Amino acid sequence: MESYVAGAPPLSVASTDGSPSASSDSPGTATSISSATTDARLGQPAAPPSVPAACLACRGKHLKCDGSTPCSRCLASSTECLYVPSRRGYKGPKRNTAHNPHKRHASSSPPYPGPSESCPMLLGHAGVSLGAPALGSFSPAGIVLPDQSPVSYTTPSPLTNVPRLYRNNSFVPAMDPNAMALTTTTSNTSATPSAASLVQPPPPTLAERCFDAFYHYFHAGHPFVLPKEYFLMLKNGNNPNVGIVEVAMRYVGSLYIDSGPAKETYLDEALRMCYQAGIPKDGFLIQALLLVIVGLDGQCNQQKARDLLADCERLAIEIDLNKREFATLHGRGNPVFEESWRRTWWELYVCDGMIAGVHRVTKFLLFDIQADVGLPCEEQQYLSGRIPQPLYMEDFDDQIFSDEDREFSSFAYRIVAARSLGRLMRMPQTLFPDLEEIDRVQAQLTNWRIHLPDSKRDDLSKSCQLDEMMFQAHFIIHACTLMLHQPLSQLDTSPAQAVNSCAPHRHVVSGDVFNAHTRHTIDAASEISKMITQAVPITQHTHFFTCVITLSSIVHLSRWAQYMVGDEDHLRQQIRLNIGALDKLSRVWKAASTAWGQVRGVAQDIYREKKAHQISPAFWVSFTQEQMINSIRTDDGIMSEFTAVVAGQGLLGGPEVTRG
Repeated sequence: MESYVAGAPPLSVASTDGSPSASSDSPGTATSISSATTDARLGQPAAPPSVPAACLACRGKHLKCDGSTPCSRCLASSTECLYVPSRRGYKGPKRNTAHNPHKRHASSSPPYPGPSESCPMLLGHAGVSLGAPALGSFSPAGIVLPDQSPVSYTTPSPLTNVPRLYRNNSFVPAMDPNAMALTTTTSNTSATPSAASLVQPPPPTLAERCFDAFYHYFHAGHPFVLPKEYFLMLKNGNNPNVGIVEVAMRYVGSLYIDSGPAKETYLDEALRMCYQAGIPKDGFLIQALLLVIVGLDGQCNQQKARDLLADCERLAIEIDLNKREFATLHGRGNPVFEESWRRTWWELYVCDGMIAGVHRVTKFLLFDIQADVGLPCEEQQYLSGRIPQPLYMEDFDDQIFSDEDREFSSFAYRIVAARSLGRLMRMPQTLFPDLEEIDRVQAQLTNWRIHLPDSKRDDLSKSCQLDEMMFQAHFIIHACTLMLHQPLSQLDTSPAQAVNSCAPHRHVVSGDVFNAHTRHTIDAASEISKMITQAVPITQHTHFFTCVITLSSIVHLSRWAQYMVGDEDHLRQQIRLNIGALDKLSRVWKAASTAWGQVRGVAQDIYREKKAHQISPAFWVSFTQEQMINSIRTDDGIMSEFTAVVAGQGLLGGPEVTRG
């Protein structure tokens, strides 16, 4: 019987060294097959079976391996037995496969040779891409490691790009099963955590919180310091005065948050640095002083603020901050820096005017100083760094008579409003004022209003956000109107003489005729109260709005003290608005707290006096029964709300600001 079937394909037989022999097409192939079959029939031992893979030690010495773990040769020579798994027929990883507890586990391997050395297990093998998910070293029986994102590893293993090596389980290092279970549970609850979620940033320090509060609450109301991104880049320079500006910013920011004693610490540090010997006299020093001045004025330290203001004004004139070329010479070729220097001069100009106008102690010194500094651009242009070519004050004054269609920024209209305040303050204070001079100032105020472009007629920008520069410009004009006409009006201000937190009381005797000056005064006070209704947190306005609200409150209280007032319910609502606004501003500014207490106290006194007069029947002669009931009910309601304010209940909405 033949040992093969006719027509069958030729066979190959493994040689003694494990390599395949010649094919049956070679001479003597049939004889070899027949001989092997005959030996098997005679009971002689067959050739050892071939193994799927040889260990690395046997392969390196070109010796036959029995495929055991460890093999007999490695066992005899006490050599570590390592295998490279065969990838013949590999079609990629299977999904949702059950874990095999008898599977040989991957373990860490000794460091592999460097690129210059010959390593048989790397020949012909492409490394694993770093973008692929990293593989774990091994998994104990019964625990399956979930897939993890490569970014969850802080440092990749040096063996990430090396094929896994399998060895005897006796070489596997021990691992704490509890730690592995914790890792598994955490990974299952949050899928593929990223490095950003695992590493939490440290909480901001108090200094950082004060710095951020400055830009969030204050910078929009006095935008002369560099925008935040530019200032952070500037901090890395060598100018010591930049550090003074930062300390002054922290002081102002500390007023808006619960900073404790740090508020006084920052103030003392800023003053010490501003007046230390050898400090350079430059624009940064003026910026730091101006920030401290605004903060001190809002905290009722007005005398110290006036002293610093006098020093700041002398320094500004000394270094030629009021000259056009200052911005170019000190702008470092950066348009944003140049814009900041222009804004610094004009902010000092506006603040000098507002301090003089609301307190009536200083004389607005900078109003008489010649200045040819370019006008600031729009706020969005400043914050974004897209600075246009500056316009000048002569361009603003000539716009009506020139053919050029020019658009001026909100900051520019704020400057012109402050200039109108300066002209008002230069009027002689006499018992019999010149009516022609009054008409001239009123014409300037009216021209400012009627020539506003449509985009500047309210306090909102094109994106429906509050335009703080136009907000301030409008209330400066309203305050000028009130200050111009109130002394000539028919309103007796003696009932509100206790309201003197911002400025001394100005006595006005009531007349018999309701004249045009009274109409201007009442309209200006009403417009100021209307500005409180803007849908923004009132604490984001400048603190100078406190004194403007106080001026408006004096007018409202003077009217409310009269026996016969038209539309008295609307008047009461305006008083409520003013008191509520002062209460909110008092969370930040001490000056607002003082004004709030005075206005509320006068309102209570007027209420008690009105209640006393209501006992007399003659008081209700011109009232119907319904009007009498409504008047008593409204008065009781507003006084109960005043009491609620005292108990700590605010009248206005919006986010709270912790009082420092």
